[in-house]
Amino acid sequence: MNPYYWQYLPLLMQILAAFLLGVGMVVASWFVGRHRNTRVKLDVYECGIQASGDARGRFSVRFYLVAVLFILFDVEAVFMMPWAVIYKRLPALTGCSRLFGFWEMLVYLGFVAVGLYYIVRKGILNWSQDKADL
Repeated sequence: MNPYYWQYLPLLMQILAAFLLGVGMVVASWFVGRHRNTRVKLDVYECGIQASGDARGRFSVRFYLVAVLFILFDVEAVFMMPWAVIYKRLPALTGCSRLFGFWEMLVYLGFVAVGLYYIVRKGILNWSQDKADL
C-alpha cells in the first residue's frame, strides 16, 4: 500500500472517534433517561400559547423577502469580518498596500449601500402598507 495514504489515518481516526462519541452519547441518554410520556410532555410546545388554525397557513411575500434580505446582509457581514481581522497584515499577505485594501472594501460597501438603497426605495421593508405589486 502506498505510504501517502497512511497520512490520512489520523484524520480517519478522529472522524471515527467523533462519530462514536456522538453515538455513545445518544445511546447513554437512552439508557439513563426517563421515558414517561405524559399528557403534558406530549402537548404542543410553542411559547406557551395554544395553537390555533392550520399549520399550512400562507405568509405574506414580505416575510420571505425580509428573511432573504437578512441572510444576504448577514453573509456580507461574514465577508467583512476576515478583512477586518487581517487588515493590518494585508501588505505582507497580498503584496498590495493597505490603502488598496481599504478602497477595495469601500467599493464592496458601495455595492451593499446601493442594494440597501434599492430595497428601501422599493418599499420592501415598509410593513405599514400592503403592496400587491411585489
